[in-house]
Amino acid sequence: MECKNCELRQRQYYCANCLRNHLRDFRLQTHHFSSDRNEHISRASRAFKSIESGRLLRAEIARADHSLDQLADSLAQVRRDCENKRDRLRTLRETLAQRKRTLHAARLLPPQSQTLTKESQELSVLSQTIARARSGLVQELVEVFHVVEVGGRPAVGGRAGARGEWTVGGLVLPVPGDVRRYPPDHINAVITQTIHFLGLLTFYLGIKLPFEVSWSCRRFGVGMPWIGAGRGTESWAKWTAKHPLHLTSNPSSTPSSPSSSPSPTLPVSLADSEAPEQVLAHGQNQSFTTGLAMLLYNVCYLAHSQGVEIPLSQAGDALSNLWAVCCSGELGRRSHSTTPLLLPPTPPSFTLDFAQVLQATAASPARAARIRPGRSAQEAGISNMRSERIVEEEDGWDVVELGGEEGFG
Repeated sequence: MECKNCELRQRQYYCANCLRNHLRDFRLQTHHFSSDRNEHISRASRAFKSIESGRLLRAEIARADHSLDQLADSLAQVRRDCENKRDRLRTLRETLAQRKRTLHAARLLPPQSQTLTKESQELSVLSQTIARARSGLVQELVEVFHVVEVGGRPAVGGRAGARGEWTVGGLVLPVPGDVRRYPPDHINAVITQTIHFLGLLTFYLGIKLPFEVSWSCRRFGVGMPWIGAGRGTESWAKWTAKHPLHLTSNPSSTPSSPSSSPSPTLPVSLADSEAPEQVLAHGQNQSFTTGLAMLLYNVCYLAHSQGVEIPLSQAGDALSNLWAVCCSGELGRRSHSTTPLLLPPTPPSFTLDFAQVLQATAASPARAARIRPGRSAQEAGISNMRSERIVEEEDGWDVVELGGEEGFG
């Protein structure tokens, strides 16, 4: 530098010449950088001009794609709206056709029947649906318990046919007159199966029976069935005491009834020389006969509720009567729980009297009719000890009545 002051380091002073030199250098640098900038700008402009057409084309393609997506969404929405309207139109057409059919059917009906409301028609349809469902359940129930008739012979060449034996779960249920031909264990097992079958059948059909079954004195998880009258105003309703639906060979081991009241039973008469234990055992067996008569009466009432009338002469064949119920054309149409409602047991249309069933089930109906409800088996047996004699047959002991009428079997 020409200026000595500019060479001093303590303070930075510039002279006019130094400032001019600095300004010249700055202008030269600025001019050089401006030239570089302009050159870069021109290059960028030329590059942009070369890709301008492709960039615009891509922008147009992107805009077209966006418009196409919007059109596709709008088309899908229109299709959904059309489908919904088509379904609604189909529903309206079906409803209109149904109304036309209903109106046509109403016009064909007598004038007094045209007052049926829509609710009553829907209830009728629902009742038919429930009846079909009940019929299906009953058919499955028959298959599960395997209720079939075995043996028998059809009528051929003028010869009368022979009826077979009805079984449930592979066990034969004899008529009351043949009960003594089978061991007690067999009778207990087949009656228990029949009680379960009847209970499920009445549950599916919604039927309340006159006599109710209860279970007591469980042994090894298995209860003993007892039966007695439920609530009612008919003659059978006074038989409120519980009767066993099981047999026992040891009177001391017989479980007590759920009801402490004395049971109406059929009398038993023994020789004067018989022991009191034998009198008690026979009295308990006769009480079983009364319980069996109650079970048969339940089956007859169930058949009546499903449009099957069982005569007194056939009341003892319980499984055959239950089979007739399961095959009835009126099965499941009437019930105590759904419309059309049945009257409580037993209505006046059911003319079968329990006393008649009891007389037919007993060995001597005339004598059984003299038993008062509430009288125990021991009292009935001891009071009639001299009214019959005992004859020993090949297959065991049997009670032979003097001057009595025939029952079932």
